[in-house]
Amino acid sequence: MRKTLYIIIPCYNEEEVLRETAKQLLKKFESMRGKISSDSRIVFVNDDSKDHTWDIIKELHEDNPLYSGINLSRNRGHQNALLAGLMTVKDYCDMAISMDADLQDDIGAIDEMVDKYYEGYDVVYGVRSKRDTDTFFKRFTAEGFYKIMSKLGADIVYNHADYRLMSRRALEGLSEFKEVNLFLRGIVPMIGYSSTSVYYARNERFAGESKYPLKKMLTFAFEGITSLSTKPIKMIVMLGSVILGISILMLVWSVAGFFRGTTVPGWASIMVSIWGIGGILILSVGVVGEYIGKIYLETKERPRYIIESFLNDRKRMTGEDEK
Repeated sequence: MRKTLYIIIPCYNEEEVLRETAKQLLKKFESMRGKISSDSRIVFVNDDSKDHTWDIIKELHEDNPLYSGINLSRNRGHQNALLAGLMTVKDYCDMAISMDADLQDDIGAIDEMVDKYYEGYDVVYGVRSKRDTDTFFKRFTAEGFYKIMSKLGADIVYNHADYRLMSRRALEGLSEFKEVNLFLRGIVPMIGYSSTSVYYARNERFAGESKYPLKKMLTFAFEGITSLSTKPIKMIVMLGSVILGISILMLVWSVAGFFRGTTVPGWASIMVSIWGIGGILILSVGVVGEYIGKIYLETKERPRYIIESFLNDRKRMTGEDEK
């Protein structure tokens, strides 16, 4: 029996590439008729774009019910837009694939992802096979990011972004995670169902500009680290302890210098005070931060997104007949 596939595509100011993305995905769906149900959909999630992205999505939907659209009430960022799409369609589909709108993710890998689903995998990660198209700086920082995340205890798939397939069961599992500060690359592996990877070569962006410049990438990396691990706070505690230890050594050295008569009057007390108070303050902030970090991860309950409208062919989805 053919299963229903939904492809979720977050969009922010993608008017230059959106029609081409829709065209290529339509061809892919047509070539997969033997694998997927006719109720399968391509869902564009508009993250409050400032250009004509939403107008294009509405036009695509009117021309072909295969295209569906979700419009968020305000800009919530890529991760929240992606989650909004996945959570909106989880009751309609048997499997969902998330991908970017810029055509850098290889559409050809969709076939293998679906094959892996039919083999029994709940999560299929799209993993870059190489980074030949990246600059040295991009490649160096990306590899450094994955290594740092691993050292901090975050269970993420190396060279995987947000190109993945998830079964309905996996989507239900994802819905149980309530944190507001999202980093889906780290959350999805926590679901724990059977998973595998498919490998692909990432393409150049078809058109438009990247929505992730260096500053935004650094912010995203910091968000991922702080949302998945409290080790940075523990590192502050360790730093405070080290500085406090140094201050004690400075105290011993200053006292010894005083008895040898090699100290400048007043210098020892100032140095010891600066080092001692600084170490104690950092240690205290680290201890308090340990508790705040735990509370922070558990208690924030702001809505992660609000959907303004959802364009979908409800009759075909529910099996009702046209009247």
